[in-house]
Amino acid sequence: MFHGKKVVVVMPAYNAAKTLQKTYDAVMEQDFVDHVIVVDDASSDETTAIAKTLPNAVVFTHEKNLGYGGNQKTCYRRALAEGADIVVMVHPDYQYEPKLLPAMITLIGHGLYDCVLGSRILGGYALRGGMPLWKYIANRFLTAAENLAIGAKLSEYHTGYRAFSRELLEKLPLEENSDDFVFDNQMLAQIVWHGYLIGEVSCPTKYFAEASSINFPRSVRYGLGCLSTSAQFLFAKWGLTSIPRFPPKS
Repeated sequence: MFHGKKVVVVMPAYNAAKTLQKTYDAVMEQDFVDHVIVVDDASSDETTAIAKTLPNAVVFTHEKNLGYGGNQKTCYRRALAEGADIVVMVHPDYQYEPKLLPAMITLIGHGLYDCVLGSRILGGYALRGGMPLWKYIANRFLTAAENLAIGAKLSEYHTGYRAFSRELLEKLPLEENSDDFVFDNQMLAQIVWHGYLIGEVSCPTKYFAEASSINFPRSVRYGLGCLSTSAQFLFAKWGLTSIPRFPPKS
């Protein structure tokens, strides 16, 4: 709880049995977290079984794999249903540093931002922390293109470490977004579209064998999806098209 606001951490999990317990323990060591929601996207390992042993955790399991975006949609619906005022998404693979939770929660809780990102780029330690060079180059190119198209000035659009206010999650038409990895990118574009402010904090990078990562072919598809999202944003802004993802502004 932060100043009377309920804080829920959501974990979109897929084959996270090796790292889920460690991530959960680190999350619950931080201030303000009321409880954790784990959504298992039809894993083939013991993710659900381990999640059910975690105290103060709410567990949901998809009967079939819905994809990373589909998993997040469930996470946010469940968090709102649990009465969350502040929702933080933490990947259960321990790639992102749980010690940043109090800082991210504080920025949301004080009303400074409705979205806060844990950026791997701020601070300049992404490569030193193990980010593959090709991923870093792709990150910088896509971020530059998206900042130009969308009109924001973010250090990156591709982090999976994010905090949100309840108001923002209730406002965004998230069901109009992809069920795949490009969901992350589409969501940030929607946040900018609706005029919400996005804050960033520097997040140390961790890359290791158990950390989740998409392969090169899926990364190419993700990159094309990001560029397509930026184009859709621009066309909607110019009044050349109307799509539910970017509805007309009232």
